[in-house]
Amino acid sequence: MGRETVVKAFADIRAALAVLNAEVDACGSETFSAADPLAGLADGNLDILAGAKEAEAGLAGLKARAAMKYVDTAHALAPPGAPVQAREMAIAAEIGAVLTIGPRAASAFLSESHALTTTLPLTLSALQAGSLSWQHARGMADEAATLDPAGAAALEAHFLDPDTPRPATAATIGEMPAHRFRHKARTWRERHHAESIEKRHAKGVADRRVEYRPDQDGMAWLSAYLPAHQAMAGWNRLNALARAAQGPNEPRTFTQIRADTFAQAILSSGTNGGSGDGSSVPADTSAVNGASSRVDGDSPSVLAGNGASDSGGARASDGAGAGAATDSAPSSSIRAQVLITVPVFSLMGLTDEPAMLDGFGPIPPSMARKLVADGADSFHRVLVNPRDGAPLEIGRTSYRVTKAMRNWLRLRDGTCPFPGCSNSSLDNEADHLLAWHHGGTTGISNLGQPCPKHHKLRHTTGWTPTPATKNEPPGWTSPTGRHYKSEHQDWEPPHLPGWLASSWMTDVREPGRGSVGHAANTGMPDDEDPPLVDLPEFEIPEDPGVAECDLPQDHFGEFYLMLALSGHVVAETRE
Repeated sequence: MGRETVVKAFADIRAALAVLNAEVDACGSETFSAADPLAGLADGNLDILAGAKEAEAGLAGLKARAAMKYVDTAHALAPPGAPVQAREMAIAAEIGAVLTIGPRAASAFLSESHALTTTLPLTLSALQAGSLSWQHARGMADEAATLDPAGAAALEAHFLDPDTPRPATAATIGEMPAHRFRHKARTWRERHHAESIEKRHAKGVADRRVEYRPDQDGMAWLSAYLPAHQAMAGWNRLNALARAAQGPNEPRTFTQIRADTFAQAILSSGTNGGSGDGSSVPADTSAVNGASSRVDGDSPSVLAGNGASDSGGARASDGAGAGAATDSAPSSSIRAQVLITVPVFSLMGLTDEPAMLDGFGPIPPSMARKLVADGADSFHRVLVNPRDGAPLEIGRTSYRVTKAMRNWLRLRDGTCPFPGCSNSSLDNEADHLLAWHHGGTTGISNLGQPCPKHHKLRHTTGWTPTPATKNEPPGWTSPTGRHYKSEHQDWEPPHLPGWLASSWMTDVREPGRGSVGHAANTGMPDDEDPPLVDLPEFEIPEDPGVAECDLPQDHFGEFYLMLALSGHVVAETRE
C-alpha cells in the first residue's frame, strides 16, 4: 500500500495507454472486424475516443480530490500561528508547480475542486464515473458559486439527480457539449436565484462597456457588454445582413461578411445615442414593427414578433440595436429581430417571472414588457401545461399554416437540434425529416429546424435525423450508425400571483372530462366561469381561415379559464 501502490497503478495506466495506442494503428493482436477491417478500424477508434473521454473525466475527479486532500493536510502540517494568506499562497504555488500551471490557474483549480468536494457531491460522482467532463463540472461550479447552499443543491439535483423526471429521448448533460450545459445551468440559475432578476440586471446595466484588446498579426478584438436584448438583436441583424450579402459572386465567407458589416456599421458617420440608462433599444426604435406574438397556457401566453422572447407569456421580436441608417451604413431594409416568450402574469406585472430571449435565455420581465410595448406588432397564443410548463397547443388566430408550424418548431427545439449546435431559431430552416417524395408529411412530427450548416450536412453526407414528436426534437444518427440524442427545452411550471397561488387547484381534469378543475377552496362550481382577467390591448391579426395541419390540439375549451389559472405570451419584434 502507499506510494508503491500509487506507482504501480500509474504504471498500469501507462501500459494500458500503450495497448490503446497500438489499437489506434491496427497493430493489436486482433482486428476490429475481419469482414471489413477498414470500417472496423474507424468504428474502433470511435470506441477509443469514447473511452478516453470517460478516462479523462475520471482522472479529473481524481485530481480534484487529491488536490483538496493535499490542502487539508498542508493546513494541518502548517506551524501554529502561520498567516492564513501565506499558507494559501504556498499551497497554490505547490499545486501550480506540480501541475505546471500558473498561479491564477492554480487558484481557480483549487476553488473549483473545493466546490466539487464540499457542496457538489453529485457532480463529483458523475465526474469520477466519467459521465460528464471537467468542463461540465466547472460550469456547474461557476453557476452554483452565486447561489446559497440550498440553491446550489437544487441546481445540481435538477440536472444530476436520477429521480428528477426527464424525457428518455433528451440528452443528459454529459451527452451535450459543456457550453450548452452552461447555457442550461445559467437559465436555471436565472429562474431560481434568490435575488430578483430585476435587481441583478440593474447592477449589470451599470457595468455596460466596450472593450478593446490587441491581438497578433495586426488584428484586434472589439467587444461590448450590453443588455441582452440589444446584443441579441444586433447579432441577429448582422447574421441577416451577412446572409443577404451571400451569393455566387461573393468571395467572402459568411463570417468575413459579418465582420465587415459590423466594422462598416460602427465606422459610419451616422450615430444615434440611446437614453443613457441602458434600457433603450439602440437607434431607430421608432421603426420597430412587424412583431409576432404568442400566448402560452395551460397557462396562456403570447408570442410577439418584435425582438424579445419570454417564457410563459408573450413572445416578441424587436428591432433593437440597428443603429441609424446612413448612406455608408448597412442596408436599413434588413431590420434586427429578436424573439421573446413572456408569461401572461409577468407581462401584466403581477409576477416577476423572467421572460425568455430566444438564443440567450432569461431576461427581466421589465425588459420584456418594454420590448412588447415599444414594438411588438403581432402576438401568438400558446397553451402550456400548468404542471410542467410544456406547450400543449399554439393559437389559431394569427398565422397561416407554415408560420404557425414554424413557431411551434421554435418552441419545441429552441435551437438547431444537431448535437451541440447553439444556432438560434431565427436563423434556422424548416426541414422534412422524412422527405416529401419518400412519403413524408408536412406535420410537426416530421419537421426539424436545422441551421443552414447542419441542413447542408444532412443533405450532403450520411448524417440523418431520427424521428421527432410534436413535443420532442429529432436526434441524429451518424454515418457510422451511432445515435446522438438532442437537447430538450427545460420547461417549468408558470409562476402565479399570490392571490391565485394561495388557492391553486388541487386537481386538473384529463382532456375530455370537462373543464379544467377550479381551485379547491374557491367555492366556485364547475359550471361557472372564473372572472375574466384583463390583458394588455394587443392587436391580433384576423384568422386567415387556413387550416393548420398536424398541430397539437387545444385540450381546453375555455381560454379565459386558462388565463385565470396561468398564462404566457410570445412576441416577435423586428427593426
